Amino acid sequence: MFVVTSYAMAVFFCFITMFCWGSWGNTQKLASKSWRYELYYWDYVMGMLLFSLLIGLTMGSFGNAGRPFLQDLGQGEWTLIGSVIIGGIIFNASNILLSASISLSGLSVAFPLGVGLALVLGVIINYIGAPKGNPIILFIGIALIVVAVMCNGIASSRKKNALENISTNKKGVILAIVAGVLMSFFYRFVAVAMDLNNFENPTRGMLTPYSAIFVFSAGVFLSNFIFNTIIMKRPFVGTPVLYTEYFKGKFSTHLVGMLGGAIWCLGTAFSYIAAGKAGPAISYALGQGAPMIAAIWGVFVWKEFKGSPKSVYYLLALIFLLFITGLVLIIVSGGG
Repeated sequence: MFVVTSYAMAVFFCFITMFCWGSWGNTQKLASKSWRYELYYWDYVMGMLLFSLLIGLTMGSFGNAGRPFLQDLGQGEWTLIGSVIIGGIIFNASNILLSASISLSGLSVAFPLGVGLALVLGVIINYIGAPKGNPIILFIGIALIVVAVMCNGIASSRKKNALENISTNKKGVILAIVAGVLMSFFYRFVAVAMDLNNFENPTRGMLTPYSAIFVFSAGVFLSNFIFNTIIMKRPFVGTPVLYTEYFKGKFSTHLVGMLGGAIWCLGTAFSYIAAGKAGPAISYALGQGAPMIAAIWGVFVWKEFKGSPKSVYYLLALIFLLFITGLVLIIVSGGG
């Protein structure tokens, strides 16, 4: 299987993770023109599962390092596989809420708030579980990102039409906060099942990143029959959604959702692969720089702040500066 061999390469993989995690929401925005997010989400989880199988049979099966994907999957201990499945279930619950928040408040609000909160809590959880890197520099970087998230909340409250849609925005903000808290826990359940110190010759019974992402995606897919069914029957906004509506969707619409799942899965797989050299806390933290990417999409592509006062754009500039500085410090913290 393919293995990252240097910290620099691990950081590069984490930046791909950040881009993927911050960009998949665009597919939901595209699909939302004619498709409820509850229906989109079925395609999303299927795209995730199929792509996790594809990357396992390619990058996870070629080369001399580690164990081939299928062999590794077959030798995994059930307790560790169960831990990864739990991680998938927790993630799915949080991501459905995040998707709902995107549909209510937009990318530039939901991502910085939900994922930013997940970054802060998740780094603490993952660092306690597997400390790696300079903690002082790491947590200064995290503190800057906390300030950026707070500034984003102020900016969203001042944007045009914020008062007109105060009820919808409030619900979206609450969903993003709950999603962020839940999301902070999923990564640790996966990381504990992988032999992070030796991907080249992993301990028997433990998983490699490729088998971990497949088991994780399976947990997401299976739990979706419970979580998304509940949301379809009792949606946060709008009328209940029927399963028959899903099969009336266009093929191109289904592909958009699957593309979203594949993009997220690629980023997550690269985060797991990078964790061996960067450590789970730094790998997770860099990937969760995704709010900056999502905010860029929301501001410059989807024009979610169009018509807002100049003070809002000054705040957005400050947000980007704080995020970038915070990410640089996170990278430096693991350089030693």
